[in-house]
Amino acid sequence: MFGRIAIVFVVFITASLATRGQQLQQTRSISETLVVAVQATRTADVVLIGAGFEAGLRQGMVLSIAHAGEKIAEVILVDLRPRAGAAFITFLKPGHSIRSGDTATVKTLKV
Repeated sequence: MFGRIAIVFVVFITASLATRGQQLQQTRSISETLVVAVQATRTADVVLIGAGFEAGLRQGMVLSIAHAGEKIAEVILVDLRPRAGAAFITFLKPGHSIRSGDTATVKTLKV
């Protein structure tokens, strides 16, 4: 378990440095944000998103990922920074992949 957390932390820091020159979406609304990058690791792929706890995101939240308006994946937030977050993929539609620029929205229950 500790090894997995350490890998996520290292990947998150590496990806944060790689995207330092990119402009992250700076929003205080969690209605929608963008996927910044997807980083492959030995144990799991990590999805980096352009919003963090300043936008109201919290660790453990589930996000739906859409490409061209079609829901293709779900991810769970595992690490957050003020304006960025890292998530593990929990569901991926067969034949699809998450790409930079895809839309991430908080999954909510409809009553």
